[in-house]
Amino acid sequence: MTFLDMLRTAERQNGSMLCVGLDPDPTKFPDRIKGDSNKIYDFCAAIVDATADLVSSFKPQIAYFAAHRAEGQLERLMEHMRRVAPHVPIILDAKRGDIGSTAEQYAIEAFERYGADAVTLSPFMGWDSVAPYLQHHGKGAFLLCRTSNPGGDDLQNQRLASVEGQPLLYEHVARLAQGPWNLNGQLGLVVGATYPAEIERVRELAPTLPLLIPGVGAQGGDAVATVKAGWRANADGSSAGSVIVNSSRAVLYASSGEDHAAAARQVAMQTRDTLEAAKAQSR
Repeated sequence: MTFLDMLRTAERQNGSMLCVGLDPDPTKFPDRIKGDSNKIYDFCAAIVDATADLVSSFKPQIAYFAAHRAEGQLERLMEHMRRVAPHVPIILDAKRGDIGSTAEQYAIEAFERYGADAVTLSPFMGWDSVAPYLQHHGKGAFLLCRTSNPGGDDLQNQRLASVEGQPLLYEHVARLAQGPWNLNGQLGLVVGATYPAEIERVRELAPTLPLLIPGVGAQGGDAVATVKAGWRANADGSSAGSVIVNSSRAVLYASSGEDHAAAARQVAMQTRDTLEAAKAQSR
């Protein structure tokens, strides 16, 4: 199946638009393994096992693995997710952004080495930095559009005087992703949960694209406002454009005790149910 096929299947089967981000920080691990970077796989696998039936996707952040020389543990984790949740797509959060042969190598890393179903990208270097990823049939690519960090205003909220209508940069990215760049229907957009008005604007400009929305939970984004801004229904009640709401720290570090996996499941279940209730209100 393509990434979008997998996403829709997981949304339907698990009744969820929740994405659990896998950002393993050994200093925050449960007391028994705290500070042990050799336990990254064990920690993340326990989270996956506890939440696999509650999510529409998983999103490992590659920096948290690479910083601890744990790329091998990431490869094992990807294989584990494939075994225990084959219907759940995996988004590799790498935020790559380079051109030509370098982008081709990054695409091989994401899709062949790690076996990801989708990857996050920076579109700052233009179309030729995105195109190599779309050569991998059925894989997805999420372009950074309106991110949740305060510094996003430095560029994303600036007007483009040279473009007709003088759109904000993030609006221009949304139009490109919905239109000429989306040759094979593989693109999505990253929009932060801390900006519901911008989510609504991006959805207006990109009505059919999946939106990956980080910032719910520890970063303070409002789950209900996020869904109302981004989710739209088709006539049959299905998603017109999928919404993937990411929560990382709130789920991963729900407890520092032996019950950490059970606590993660409880937070994930509460978040999933909150999101689904908001979706029902948005119909």
